[in-house]
Amino acid sequence: MSEATTTDLYEVTMAMSYLREGMTGPATFSLFVRDLPPERGFLVAAGLESALDYLSGLRVGPEDVDAFASALHRPMRDLQPLLGLAFRGDVRAVPEGRIVLAGEPLLEVTAPLPQAQLVETYVLNQLSHQTAIASKAARCVLAAAGHPVVDFSLRRAHGPQAGFQAARLGAMAGFAGTSNVAAATALGIPAVGTMAHSYVEAFATEEEAFRAFARCHPGPVTLLVDTYDTEEGVRVAARVLRDLDRAPGSAVRLDSGDLGALAARARSILDEAGLPEVRIIASGGLDEYAVDDLVRSGAPIDTYAVGTRVGVSADAPYLDSAYKMVEYDGRPVMKLSSAKVTAPAPKQVFRRAAYADVIRLADEPSQSDGSPLLETVMRGGQRTGGRSTLDACRERLAADLAGLPKDARRIRDPVAPRATASEHLSALARRVRRHIDEQTSAPYARPVRP
Repeated sequence: MSEATTTDLYEVTMAMSYLREGMTGPATFSLFVRDLPPERGFLVAAGLESALDYLSGLRVGPEDVDAFASALHRPMRDLQPLLGLAFRGDVRAVPEGRIVLAGEPLLEVTAPLPQAQLVETYVLNQLSHQTAIASKAARCVLAAAGHPVVDFSLRRAHGPQAGFQAARLGAMAGFAGTSNVAAATALGIPAVGTMAHSYVEAFATEEEAFRAFARCHPGPVTLLVDTYDTEEGVRVAARVLRDLDRAPGSAVRLDSGDLGALAARARSILDEAGLPEVRIIASGGLDEYAVDDLVRSGAPIDTYAVGTRVGVSADAPYLDSAYKMVEYDGRPVMKLSSAKVTAPAPKQVFRRAAYADVIRLADEPSQSDGSPLLETVMRGGQRTGGRSTLDACRERLAADLAGLPKDARRIRDPVAPRATASEHLSALARRVRRHIDEQTSAPYARPVRP
C-alpha cells in the first residue's frame, strides 16, 4: 500500500461517488485555522514541504484499491474507478516560516474534485501538526531573549516522525541544536546531548562518573550535576573540570528543582572555583512559560533545553483547522453551520504594516499597501520550484517576527492581530448566503456566480 491509504474513509467514499457521478470539475479547497489557541498571538506556517512531497507522489495503485475495498466491504470492481488516481492539481500556499493569523488560508488546493477531496486528510494532518509545533518553538525563542535553545523532545514525541518534525521546526524557529541524531544528520544541524542520571548512578561516585565521561570525550564536556545533591554535584564538576583543564566550552546541566535558585548557586560555585567560562544549561519540563520566567528573574542560565512540552505543544496540542471547499466548477460555495461559517471562493491574503492583514478574493486587483502571502508552489501536480531550505524558512520567520506587534509577541496574554475581509469578498459572501437561503425554498434556483 502507498500513502494514498493514509486518509479518512469518508474521503474515499466521496471520491468514489464523485467519479461515479462524473463530477470531476475543478474544485478549490482552502485550509485555514478558525481561531488561535489560547495564549497564542500568532501562528507559524509549517508542514508545506511534507504536504507537497505527498501530493507530488500520490498515485492510487492496485494494493490501495484493495485496501479501500476491504475497508468498505465492497468488491474490488466497485473501487476500480479510483485506480490510477493521481494529484494533478495546483497549490497556492503560504511559504513555511511565514507568520499567519486566524482565518487566513495557509494553503489552497485547486484540482479535479475527486483528487482535491482525497488529499484532505493527509494535507490537513501535516499542516495542522507542524504549524502548532513551529508556533510553540518560535515562542520559546522569543522567551529565551537571545539565549540558545535546544531540542530534547524526541523521547516523548508522538512517534519518530513527529520527533523528526519537531527537530526541524525547532531549527526553523532558531534553535541551536537537537538531541535527535537522525534529524541532525539529515538536516545538517548541530547534535547536542550530555549524559543521563543512570550514567552517574552506574559509578560508585559522581566524581568517578565525571572523570570517566571526560576521559571518553576529549574537548568540552557537559556534566549532569543533580543526580544526588545538586550543589555538591557542581562542586565535584568544578573540581574535575579544573583538574583536567577542560573548562573552556564545558558546562554543567541542571535538570530538576528550583532552576533559578540552583543556577544562581551553581554560578557562584563555578566562579569561586575560577571557572567563569563554564556554562549552565537548564532542562526538565521547560517550555516558553518557564523560560520566560527564568529569563525575567535574571537566572544565570546560558542555554535552555526544551523537550516534551514543546515537542507535543502541550498547552495547545491541536489547532482548530479546517479544509473546506470554497468553489466548485466556477461556482463559489460556503458553509453556514453555526460557529463554522466559511468564506466562499479562492482567496489571497495581503500583509500590511502592523499585521493589518486583508483577506481578498484571489482575482481582486492587487493594491500598493500590502504584499501577497500565498504563492503558487505546485502546478499540474508538479512543484514550481525547489524545496525551501531551513535557512530560507528561518529568515522568513525572523523577518516576520521583527514586524509583529509587541502585544502579539508576549508569552502571556498576547493580543493577536485580526485579519479583515475585503469588501469584494464580503459582498460575494452575502450573495452566496442569500442564494443558499433562496435555494432552501426553491431547490431549482440557478447557481450563483462570482
